[in-house]
Amino acid sequence: MAELNYRQWRDGDDLALLEIWGDPETTQVEHFRAILRPSSDAPWSRCIVAEDQGVPVAAGVVYETSLHPERLWAYVEVAKDHRRSGVGSTLLGMLRGEAEHSPSGVTRLRAKVVPESTGAGFAAAAGLSPIQTSRVVTVQPGALPLPDLAAEGGPRLEEAATGSVELTTAVTDFYNSVHVWDRADMTLGRAQQILLNDAAGASGAVVLRSAPKDQGGTISAFAVSYTQQRTDAPADVLLGYDTALAPAEAEQAVRSLLAMLVHQYPVQVEVDDSMTAVVAVLEPLLAAGTAARTGPATAIVSD
Repeated sequence: MAELNYRQWRDGDDLALLEIWGDPETTQVEHFRAILRPSSDAPWSRCIVAEDQGVPVAAGVVYETSLHPERLWAYVEVAKDHRRSGVGSTLLGMLRGEAEHSPSGVTRLRAKVVPESTGAGFAAAAGLSPIQTSRVVTVQPGALPLPDLAAEGGPRLEEAATGSVELTTAVTDFYNSVHVWDRADMTLGRAQQILLNDAAGASGAVVLRSAPKDQGGTISAFAVSYTQQRTDAPADVLLGYDTALAPAEAEQAVRSLLAMLVHQYPVQVEVDDSMTAVVAVLEPLLAAGTAARTGPATAIVSD
């Protein structure tokens, strides 16, 4: 194989690489390919392309994110016929060199891989190890018995406006609490922009209160739907809870809300290992076969 040329990303590289790479194999690949673009200082990113006889065959990017400020995201993709030849390692090494000059001073990298894939092997060889694992789980209708919410002064299920300050605060606090493994700086404004407004795809929300609102009941658990219409296909749902609750109380709140969500229709939730109450509710359902993992797990690796 001829020696490759490494250079900064240029306009038109995306189309040239698409011809070589083909369609993205996963939604994660599709997401990170969209980040490949000319290097920038605001927001800071550096993108490098590898050429074989003038034809782009690989690319890598490293960039800052204000939401998770203590690590830089890194992504490398190499054409199948150029893998296992050191191209990916060279690109990653060059990205590490660029990271030494990031304006924030942050140099630690993070990346997403599928466990036991070639990407995971590449990451491990590069000194990146898992810090979190997430998976998408589909829960079937009737997987949980309906809770009794009729008791006077007891928990209440309510619809919630996705623009409400109360729900936005609950979502913000939950996100920050379950991302202590990679510190998050979620704010009310970012929660609205990323998770709760129309542009984010949020179509509605329900909350489980500890008691009726007029009796001081607060949000114990919440669910935000990103599916516009109810169909037989699983609705895509963000499921969260008040992390200040005792573990048993948090699990009960999640269990009750999830039972209501899947009373007639399936739902699909993405869960990290750090979402302990959600994990505790889903594991028995997975074991019983009333819930199933959808697609491969995803690991976030870091140095």
